[in-house]
Amino acid sequence: MVELETRELEYFVALADELHFGRAAVRLSIAQPALSKAIRRIESRLGVPLFIRSSRHVELTPAGEALREHGRHALNAVSAAVRHARRAGEAHDHLRLVLKPGGDAGLLSGILAEYARRPDARRVDILFSGPADRADFLHDGRADVGLLYAPFDDLDGLAHETLHAEDRVAIVPCGHRLAGHASVRMSDLAGEALPRWKGVPGGDGTGPEVADVTQMLHMITVSRMVGVLPRSLVEPVPQGLACVPVTDAPPSRLVLAWNERDRRPLVAAFVAAAVGSKPQGS
Repeated sequence: MVELETRELEYFVALADELHFGRAAVRLSIAQPALSKAIRRIESRLGVPLFIRSSRHVELTPAGEALREHGRHALNAVSAAVRHARRAGEAHDHLRLVLKPGGDAGLLSGILAEYARRPDARRVDILFSGPADRADFLHDGRADVGLLYAPFDDLDGLAHETLHAEDRVAIVPCGHRLAGHASVRMSDLAGEALPRWKGVPGGDGTGPEVADVTQMLHMITVSRMVGVLPRSLVEPVPQGLACVPVTDAPPSRLVLAWNERDRRPLVAAFVAAAVGSKPQGS
């Protein structure tokens, strides 16, 4: 069985990313000859070349491409395991909650107040993330719990409780052809430019790329696109925009999520507080 040490994988991944021995050595804070020696040792142990080298160029071989993909996953898994172990072993832990800016449907204050009343409450650190990586925070241990939106966020591998369900609305400029409608269907938006979310692969958007709701609303105001969002994300409605209910869009659910393998009392206490704080009818 061929074994590689974590440090050797870090050396390989750094060079695979940089494709330049000098830059990779600087990134790793080691001497370039030491990096070259380590790479030769890895290739000898595996029995395959990982890089094609010339005086001016470094590129990955097919074997190197395969090791880069799986090696990066392995390093991420090791880092996550270390974080989870440290977190599990901390007797006086604090809790980390991740959400996107404005992505709490107005519930966060009530949740925190309910949690603070518990005798086992700990400090809560609030982390903000981009449009698509909150689930990653929960998988790799950077956060303990998160406020996510279903069906938009990937809940695979996560336990979750629904805190709030709401309809979705189309956001259009006030002068738009749909602005005065009592409601619309998704088919009414055919041909409209929808946003492309930064960091989110795929999707049907053909409009400009945006990183958050604030950017999206600005682009809608200047008639560069339209959008469809949970109602709470656009209330109160900004000046110059109109919101029209979308009758056939599936409801949006705000959920509190956590790693399904996380059994710590700290997390269970926060989940219980969040569920207990839900408004009637949510």
